[in-house]
Amino acid sequence: MKALEIADALEQRIAERQLTPGSPVPSTRAIARRWKVSTVTAAHALRLLKERGKVKAVPRSGTVVAGSLLSTERIVSAAIEVADHEGLEAVSLRGVSAKLGAPVMSLYRHVRNKEELLALMADAVFGEVPLPRASKGWRATLEAAARAEWRLMRRHPWLARLSAMNRPQPMENAIRFTDFVLQALEATTLREAEKLELHLVLHGFVQGLAVNLELEEHARSESGVSDEEHVDRQAQAFASLAASGRFPAFTRMSKGLGAFDLDLDRLFERGLTMLLDGLGHRLR
Repeated sequence: MKALEIADALEQRIAERQLTPGSPVPSTRAIARRWKVSTVTAAHALRLLKERGKVKAVPRSGTVVAGSLLSTERIVSAAIEVADHEGLEAVSLRGVSAKLGAPVMSLYRHVRNKEELLALMADAVFGEVPLPRASKGWRATLEAAARAEWRLMRRHPWLARLSAMNRPQPMENAIRFTDFVLQALEATTLREAEKLELHLVLHGFVQGLAVNLELEEHARSESGVSDEEHVDRQAQAFASLAASGRFPAFTRMSKGLGAFDLDLDRLFERGLTMLLDGLGHRLR
C-alpha cells in the first residue's frame, strides 16, 4: 500500500510539472529516505510508475520522466492508425501499447478494455469532420449529412462495423451528428419516432454500402487480386448461370447490360437520390 501511495505522489508531481519529461526521478535510496520505507518498497513504487508509462529507464541516465506521457487521446489516435493501416482485427491493447512504446498495463489507467477503446475510436472519428452548414430545406441538409458520413467511412472503412444500430453507444460526436439530421426534419410533419426512423434508415443506407469498402480492402490484401481481376475470373460462371434458363429475369438483364462498372460512389449517389425521392413523396 505504501508503494502505491509513493507512486501516486510522484505521479502528482509529474502532472503538476514539478518533474518534467526527461528529468530524473528520485532514486530508490532517495525515495526510501524521503518516505522512510525500505529500498524494496521504493523500487516497487518506481515499477508502478513504469507500468503506468510515467517514467522510463534510460541507459547511463537512470529512471527519468517519460518524454511523452500517455493520454486517452494518444491511445485512441494510435488505435485508429492501427485500424486504418492493418484493419480492425489488428487493434488490441497490447498492439497499441507496443506502437506507443508503453507497458500494456499503463493503458488500463485510461481505457478499461478493448470494447471501450473501440467506442472511443468511433466517437473520435465521428468528430473528425466538421458538420456541413445547415442548408435551406430538409433535402439539401440530409444530402450534405449523408455525404459527410460516406466520406468519413471511406477514410476509415472499419467504422461501419462500429456503428451498429441495435447496440448504440452514447457517443457525444455521434449524437451531435444525429442532432444535425433531426434538426433538418423539425420543419416537416413527421412524428418524432418517424424522424428517428428516417435518421436510422439514412445511416443504415450509408453503413450498408460502407461495409463493402472494408470487404474490398480485406479481399485485396488477402488474395492479391484486384476487383477487376476477380470479376473477370467469375465472368464465365455468371454467363453459364444466365444461359441456364433457370433465371429468366437475370438472363434478360445480362443480355441487355452491356459494359457495367460497379462504382460504389456512383451507387451511393443513386441510392441517396432514390431514398430522398421516396421521403419527398411521403411528405407530400
